Amino acid sequence: MVRVFMFITALCVASAAQAMTPVKDESAFRDLVVGKTLVLRLYGIKLNVRGDGTIRGSALTRDVTGTWSWIDGFFCREMKWGSRVIPYNCQLVEYDGKSVRFTVDQGAGDSADFVLR
Repeated sequence: MVRVFMFITALCVASAAQAMTPVKDESAFRDLVVGKTLVLRLYGIKLNVRGDGTIRGSALTRDVTGTWSWIDGFFCREMKWGSRVIPYNCQLVEYDGKSVRFTVDQGAGDSADFVLR
């Protein structure tokens, strides 16, 4: 349970190295994810990053809710997983044609790759 919380907190799991291209602007980010579901099967995570600035989804049967904005080239979000608050963090977003990678701390921290559905 603690590990899952840590994952959700950072949206991080070590990922295999892939050729990723940074998503540099909000318009490109919206085109990529809005209207789709971000899926990470290992942890049962399904997230929708919505065009209205909200995040909705689930992880291990608990609801995930939050808000997001695009600031200076980064996806910045705060969320709740069940009753646990997940602190604000700005993340580097990259895409390889199949999955979207979020790397915490503006690209300096851990990352997670989500498949788009």
